[in-house]
Amino acid sequence: MGFLFLQLFVGGCFVALIIVLFFEKTDYLTYSIFLIVVASLVTAIFIPAAATLDFYVEKIEWELVFFLIAMFTIVEILNEKKVFHEVARRIVTKYSKTPRKMFYVICITSTLAASIIEDLSIALIFGPVIIIVCRRLNLNPAPFLLGMTISINLGATLTPFGSAQNVLIANAFNLDVIWFLEHLGIYFVVSTAATLFFLDKLILRKSLKKVWSGQCALESAVKDYDIDTIEASPMDFKKNLGLLAAFIALLLLIPEIYVAGLIAMVLFVFANPVQDEHKKWRPAVSHYLRRVDYKLIYFFICLFVFIGLMELNGTIALLENLLASMSLADELVLALIILVATSVLSGFLDNTPVVIIFLPVITFLINKPEFYAFPLLMAFIIGINVGGNFLPQGSACDMATLEIARNNCVVDLPFKRLFKVGGIFALIHVLLGAAYITTYVLLFPG
Repeated sequence: MGFLFLQLFVGGCFVALIIVLFFEKTDYLTYSIFLIVVASLVTAIFIPAAATLDFYVEKIEWELVFFLIAMFTIVEILNEKKVFHEVARRIVTKYSKTPRKMFYVICITSTLAASIIEDLSIALIFGPVIIIVCRRLNLNPAPFLLGMTISINLGATLTPFGSAQNVLIANAFNLDVIWFLEHLGIYFVVSTAATLFFLDKLILRKSLKKVWSGQCALESAVKDYDIDTIEASPMDFKKNLGLLAAFIALLLLIPEIYVAGLIAMVLFVFANPVQDEHKKWRPAVSHYLRRVDYKLIYFFICLFVFIGLMELNGTIALLENLLASMSLADELVLALIILVATSVLSGFLDNTPVVIIFLPVITFLINKPEFYAFPLLMAFIIGINVGGNFLPQGSACDMATLEIARNNCVVDLPFKRLFKVGGIFALIHVLLGAAYITTYVLLFPG
């Protein structure tokens, strides 16, 4: 009875955290910390393990934390050196009279880039560029940011290294690039085309018909820059673009994304020294770390702790047992259940913990002789990657996009709108995934 109360209480705290995110004027970090402290204290009364510091240290995914710090530092360097503004200036020059074409280029480029680079990196790099470009052209940045963040999650379905969760799945089941292209390539093309079509029809066209003033009472990190007059130094621009290329290579070569991020951060810091009080140029990581906004990092730490508490009180085990009990179901039905379950859970939780929860369950199911592995793995990969759009907190790139929009006063992209639009497109992606898996099972029965 005590464990049931604990499961309901911690679950209620988690639901309360989700509700808080809907109120844009509320400091979500304050409530996140309050709720996690309350949930932890109550859990510690029933389970002594929750009273130890080691428990919380082990449950936090420090790899993601260090990667976020490294990425935010790199973004600050690129912003200070006006690299984003130079890229934006060139985009404006090329697409100033064709905003629709610019929209498609941004969405397709971010989608393809997300297939080889961690999705969060794409949001942090593309977001500031989009805002600068749109403000220069008097366009509302919200549809372009929506297009980017919704498309990014699709890119991860194309390769085994497009996301951290794909790396875990590929390693567990020995899946390579050829397997992803062969089994998910058609889904990627069809879903990307459908996404661009509906984004254009439902969001972009309405926005282009309205005159956007861009006025805002809040201070913005980029709104005061005129990209016609403020350009990056040619040397800084080429140097930092080269470093970005090196960063992409590191992400491809090093499986641990936090290692690649930290190495890239060090390279950027040493290549972009700052002037000290003695007018001498020195590398100074502290200069950039002071400018990083750590709110998103603290929020993800709270999410990891919540997941750890739910593992401790048995909530996660209930889910595993429920899915394992469905192993006698029809293969297609089971694949669709996995698709829906992983996509919905990925909307509430960060994708990586959901992968960790489901790996033993999927391994158990595909080892049973009555099941064909491919449909179950396809459902697993699609659900994990596209489900993050159901709720913004389920995807690091969605939360990063919201933070960029908030910091740069894009008032037309609050949490409620990303929740609504993202949820609609997540549903579209899941339905397309269900249709694709059904077709695959019918054409290639095990």
